[in-house]
Amino acid sequence: MPINLALVGFGMASQVFHAPLIMAEPRLNLHTIVQRSSQSARTSYPHVQIVSDLAEALADPAIELVVIATPNQTHADLAAQALSAGKHVVVDKPFTLNSQQADQLMSLAQQRQRVLSVFHNRRWDGDFLTAQAVIQAGWLGRLVSYECHYDRYRPQLKQGAWREQASQGSGILYDLGAHLIDQVLMLFGMPQSITAQLAKQREGAQTVDYFDLRLGYAELHVTLKAGMLVRELGPRFSLHGTNGSWIKYGIDPQEAALKAGQAPNSPDWGQEPATDWGILNAELNGLALRGTVETIAGKYPAYYQNVAQAIQGEAELIVQASQAQAVIRLIELAEQSVAEQRTITM
Repeated sequence: MPINLALVGFGMASQVFHAPLIMAEPRLNLHTIVQRSSQSARTSYPHVQIVSDLAEALADPAIELVVIATPNQTHADLAAQALSAGKHVVVDKPFTLNSQQADQLMSLAQQRQRVLSVFHNRRWDGDFLTAQAVIQAGWLGRLVSYECHYDRYRPQLKQGAWREQASQGSGILYDLGAHLIDQVLMLFGMPQSITAQLAKQREGAQTVDYFDLRLGYAELHVTLKAGMLVRELGPRFSLHGTNGSWIKYGIDPQEAALKAGQAPNSPDWGQEPATDWGILNAELNGLALRGTVETIAGKYPAYYQNVAQAIQGEAELIVQASQAQAVIRLIELAEQSVAEQRTITM
């Protein structure tokens, strides 16, 4: 039997990402949408029950899984309510506002013996999957430099958007930064040090719209950057090692496809055009390796497939709460680095 779930919140995250990906997973059934301020969900999903109060969804014994896709400052409280009601929980990223809240939710999930995961869908970006494969193939030799950008050109503030407001958990460090940090932790684990720069670059900006994070490892230097005033985009990934380099432009096409209304798992889903494939320039055992590396197709549907399998006891959970807690801890340390104007050593 499919797992009945309640989707809490019906903003951009739910409309573009969660609802379509949930609908694409046969093990899941979108049973209820909790939407307080309007009824737009009823138009998009007329067959789904629409309620205005989370308590009503939590009281329904038919619902096994609750997906929290609300503003960041509400994540911890709503997830705690759902876990306390005996539901499995998926929280949109960022997991929580601080690592203490994350610890409390992990403890509650353990007590209730429920699955708790965080929507770090960009582990299934095609460009990241390809970067991971290039590193694992050993083509670059010993990796010495890893740089990843998530830049945009959005010079005008989006009026009324909570992400643009001066509140804890807003700004692109918690938004885009959470993705880039999670990817690095999957590749290299926790760094030995972090040095951060955060800024409000746009006219009238109330929250962080630029970050530059430097993560130190024993033999590796990692740079993560994002800004909202980058009109001419540079490389998305720049990887350099003792045997060569891999440079990748362009961004994973899955978000654009979802916004265009394309169905996940459709033919050619997640495939990049050849013009966006990365360039490899390396030498391995005296053999020159130079040319394009086909980008692995992105696989956002794999996230909810794994969540359903984990709930049904068929697979180990891939995105674990403890990993998302580590992301939040690094964000805290980045903020500490800026506040104290120094490198934080761990």
